[in-house]
Amino acid sequence: MIRVFLVDDHEVVRRGVAALLGAEDDIEVVGEAGTAESAVARIPALKPDVAVLDVRLPDGSGVDVCREVRSRMPELACLMLTSYADEEALFNAVMAGAAGYVLKQIHGSDLVGAVRTVAAGQSLLDPRTTATMLQRLRDQATHKDPLAALTEQERHILELIGEGLTNRQIGERLFLAEKTVKNYVSNLLAKLNMQRRTQVAALAARLKADQPGRDAE
Repeated sequence: MIRVFLVDDHEVVRRGVAALLGAEDDIEVVGEAGTAESAVARIPALKPDVAVLDVRLPDGSGVDVCREVRSRMPELACLMLTSYADEEALFNAVMAGAAGYVLKQIHGSDLVGAVRTVAAGQSLLDPRTTATMLQRLRDQATHKDPLAALTEQERHILELIGEGLTNRQIGERLFLAEKTVKNYVSNLLAKLNMQRRTQVAALAARLKADQPGRDAE
């Protein structure tokens, strides 16, 4: 059985998707949430195989939920479901480790197929926005090294942010006070000309993806 958790702030949407997926012999909907906070709390406890996440939630983003829960459950497949073909959301979703990104206009049978695809460990992205995202990645790859201005410690903290660690967890890993880590993160944002921590995490994920042999060294 493929265990699925649904996250959407609209109850009618959740009920519809739950009924659609629950009608399949090989899929079981094990839980639902209408907020990011509830999703982050419940998903690790229920241990689903797939999380179907609405990109826009009243208290945050499905992308942030994806990043947070996958830092604890790397084996979880996240399928982003959204009403809009949003290039920025798609890019951030992929950088957060989402296995798929589809629009809510998708046919019911295709959504069932998408759940099965990501549950099997394969990637699935909506073709209407994938081409734009790939061009953006190529453009960024041609830019100069964004880490040139960072110290060795700042680079290390960048990597840990990319792993989904909080300031407190980074402090525990590096034997630093949480306030010290916060100062490092502020310096990172300034040097990289970024405003949000999620942007730093996305950069770290991209840099790691660009160096596939690094972990083997």
